[in-house]
Amino acid sequence: MDAVIYRLAGIFNDKAGYGIKEDTFAVLESLAKAGEDTWFRIGDRDFATHLLRSDLLRTGATLTEASLQLRRRFGVNALVLPMTDDSVRTRFVTDRGELSFQEYFVRERLQPKLSGIVFAGGKSARPTVEVVSALRSADLVIIGPSNPLISIAPVLQLVGDLLRRERTVAVTPIIGGLALKGPTVEMMRALGHRPDAVEVARMYKDVAATFVLDERDSNLSGPIEELGYRTIVCDTVMRDGGRELADSVLRLSHV
Repeated sequence: MDAVIYRLAGIFNDKAGYGIKEDTFAVLESLAKAGEDTWFRIGDRDFATHLLRSDLLRTGATLTEASLQLRRRFGVNALVLPMTDDSVRTRFVTDRGELSFQEYFVRERLQPKLSGIVFAGGKSARPTVEVVSALRSADLVIIGPSNPLISIAPVLQLVGDLLRRERTVAVTPIIGGLALKGPTVEMMRALGHRPDAVEVARMYKDVAATFVLDERDSNLSGPIEELGYRTIVCDTVMRDGGRELADSVLRLSHV
């Protein structure tokens, strides 16, 4: 959620892929000098966001209320909503034991052999009233080009039944067998999935009726349409924060 808010506020650190651009690390450096473990690098301005949210939660706000407060304080008009106010944690089952998201990605740098992904608390969690309302009133729902196993799967586990298939569009995160960012391909291989757009389309076929395929993979339109999709073929590489891709999806989805 922070990355979305920072992006919409125009302060996202594109170079690092997280946090706030031109941030400093005085707090982290002080913690390191005091003997604390600082493998998880958070900048000073990013720390301020976490402190503010923690304070809001501690004084009784829900995660949704805290998120809406944060987006207002960053001058963002768009609603930025968590899927739930309940606790859901991504856990990675590896040959070095079960690891948290941060431990696996940051501390261990994806080195342990992955054998499974668990969303702790996912089965008992419930979507918020705000999320249900947003999905029911949406003209179009777009599943972004993110990792289908860890970014999209927990959301669909929670709200997949609320999506109107004919009004849901999924965008491929894989182009020519490669992910432009992150370990999507490696994780798919580790869990027995073929790392291509057709496999991603297969994961979303029950919730989305339209699939956005990169023009470099236009030859895959046939196999994807055989899954029951209408396909859109365009340039899916986001060089401008996603504006051009968003325009293409909206224009070609006929909504």
